[in-house]
Amino acid sequence: MNTYKNMLIAETIADVRAQVREWKAAGLTVGLVPTMGYLHEGHTSLVDAAAAQCDKVVASVFVNPTQFGPGEDLEAYPRDFDRDCGLLEEHGCSLVFHPSVEEMYAPDAATYVEILDDMPKQLCGKTRPIHFRGVCTVVSKLFNIVTPDKAFFGQKDAQQLVVIRRMVRDMSYGIEIVGCPIIREEDGLAKSSRNTYLNAEERQAALVLSRSIALAKKLIADGNRNAEVVLTAMRALIEEEPLAKIDYVSAVDGYNLQPVEGLEPGTLVAMAVYIGKTRLIDNFIVE
Repeated sequence: MNTYKNMLIAETIADVRAQVREWKAAGLTVGLVPTMGYLHEGHTSLVDAAAAQCDKVVASVFVNPTQFGPGEDLEAYPRDFDRDCGLLEEHGCSLVFHPSVEEMYAPDAATYVEILDDMPKQLCGKTRPIHFRGVCTVVSKLFNIVTPDKAFFGQKDAQQLVVIRRMVRDMSYGIEIVGCPIIREEDGLAKSSRNTYLNAEERQAALVLSRSIALAKKLIADGNRNAEVVLTAMRALIEEEPLAKIDYVSAVDGYNLQPVEGLEPGTLVAMAVYIGKTRLIDNFIVE
C-alpha cells in the first residue's frame, strides 16, 4: 500500500479488503466511486457526493477491458494516474484502488454478470453488444472487493445507472446506488474523458448535442408530449451539423429502458452521436 499525501493507494484486492475491514470495525461507512480514470469535474462531483455522505471514500481507477468491443478505443483511452490522484486527494478520497488487469481478471476467468432481458440491448447496447456485460461484471467485482455502503454513478451514463440499479436489486447486494447530476462545460457540453479526442472544430460541433436537448425541453414545455415529434426535431437539428453522425436518439422508460410513445415524467431521452470519430453521449429526464 502506497500513499499520496493523505490518501492511500492500493494495487491489490487484499490491501483494499484489509483497509475496508479496519474502517468498518471502527464503525465507519464506506462510499465507492468506480471510474476508468482521466478524471474531470463529473467524476469529482461523485467523489464530493460520496465524501458528504460517507465517512470514507474509495475510488477505483481501472480501464476495464471487458466492456470494450473489437475496434473500440481501449488502447487509446486517455490515462493520467498521477493527475487523477491529485484530483481525488483534493476532493476527499480516502483510498484509490488502481489494479492491473491481471489483478482483476485471472487468465482463465470465465464468469460474467449479465442482465438477460432487453435492458442492455437498448440505446448504447444496440451497437455495443458486450458493453454492459463488462460493466456489470467489473462493478460486481468492485462491490465484492470494497463492500461499500453506497456507490455513486453519474447520470450522464444513464443506461449504465439504470442497469446497475437492476443488477443490485436482482443480486440482493444491499448497496445504495446514488445517481449524481450531469456536469457540463459552461457552453453546455457534457463533461467526458472522450472530449479530449475532439479537435477545435469538432469541439464546437459537439455543442449540437446539448442544443438538441435544449430544443427538446422547450418543445416539451410548450406541451409536445409525443415522443416521435420531439425526437424527429432533435434528429433534424443534429443532422444540420456536418461533423455529426447519429448513432441513436431515443426516448425510453426510465426504469426498464423500453421505448415509449409518450414523454411522461421520468422518461429518459438519450442520444449517442459521433462527432468525427468520437462517440459522445448525452441525455435528460423528462420532468
